[in-house]
Amino acid sequence: MNVFDINNAIEELEQKDLDPEVLVDTIESLKLTRDQKLDGAAGLSDKYDSQIKWAKERMTELREFIKVLTNKKNRLNQFITDAIDDAGLKELQTEHHILKPRNYRDSVIVEEVKKLPIDYVVEEKTIKADKKKLYEDLKAGKEITGAHLKANRKTLIK
Repeated sequence: MNVFDINNAIEELEQKDLDPEVLVDTIESLKLTRDQKLDGAAGLSDKYDSQIKWAKERMTELREFIKVLTNKKNRLNQFITDAIDDAGLKELQTEHHILKPRNYRDSVIVEEVKKLPIDYVVEEKTIKADKKKLYEDLKAGKEITGAHLKANRKTLIK
């Protein structure tokens, strides 16, 4: 029996004219079963919370690890380029690699956007909904095309 079937069974029993002692015992038994099932579901929810927290922490660690490796690679590549340039070579062949320093497009470094002349600044605007105002107006009963309220019921598990 699933939880919803148990709820229906309890409701049906409460409407029947049965011996009060049998009725109370049966209802209590059904409620105990329902409560155990819901307790198990809440435990599973706790497990998911723990897994979500672990995954978020792991993602942060991995992003940081990627950043560290990228910086190491870039510094090592700069070292190789500087060493080949210092030797005055255009190309260097080693046992396993062919190393050819190349000129790529120069990088633009902006130290302070505020100090740039206006001709070199692009203003970006983002358009987003004023959810606070929408909520207040929708809650007050106003109909707004393109927006509506959605019920947000959840169970707090402690």
